[in-house]
Amino acid sequence: MITILIIEDEDAAFQRLRKMIKEALPHANILSPVVSIGSAIDWFTQNDQPDLIFLDVHLADGESFEIFKKIKVKSPIVFTTAYDQYALEAFKVNSIDYLLKPIKKEELNRAIDKFINHNLSYVSEINFQRMISALQLQPASYKERFVVKYGEHIKTIETSTSAYFYTENKANFLVTKDNKRYAIDYNLDQLEELLDPKKFFRINRQFIIGFQAITEMFTYSKSRVLIKLNPPSKLETIVSSERSASFKSWLDR
Repeated sequence: MITILIIEDEDAAFQRLRKMIKEALPHANILSPVVSIGSAIDWFTQNDQPDLIFLDVHLADGESFEIFKKIKVKSPIVFTTAYDQYALEAFKVNSIDYLLKPIKKEELNRAIDKFINHNLSYVSEINFQRMISALQLQPASYKERFVVKYGEHIKTIETSTSAYFYTENKANFLVTKDNKRYAIDYNLDQLEELLDPKKFFRINRQFIIGFQAITEMFTYSKSRVLIKLNPPSKLETIVSSERSASFKSWLDR
């Protein structure tokens, strides 16, 4: 049985990736998620190396490349990230592929195929019919519109007209560029997987903002960034310290 370790700090991203891997490799043993650099180092010191690793570049306590400075990882690795600028660094270690979020089934299966081709001893354990079926599925795409309730009516809102998304009092909202607010059925973890990461960025636990909604930015304490949005938000919009470095990289595309 193939043992797979997923190192990912967002539960929604882990669950989605786990489901996609199971569709392609139904007999795989997918281990419980590891969510940080520190816990990954601890895991590798206490366990045998897995057959394959899916590794998010950005974890809550930093970039996952720090793991390789602390411990030797022998397993093949598929990197997952919303950004493409780390590809060169990824291939300096034992990476077999580099997948951009939201991960498409077609690309995931291509990465698994690479793994299998380099590990032919596993061939007898793979259900190739299931894999072929998964490969034939249409690739996922970014969400183009949202269905919302507006009074007694139902209407659609194009994602391109969205300025930002936020959560307040356990409810989730979409704010359009013309300053209209709609309740939506998706939480921010789900939205992170559905929105184009080139256009939207999650600055903290409460907000995902669109690049075009940014009007001003100010330095803030502890390396954070204070953002002014258009339309304005009544809530404070500050990039969290753990996301500040990624945010600056996102801006500097």
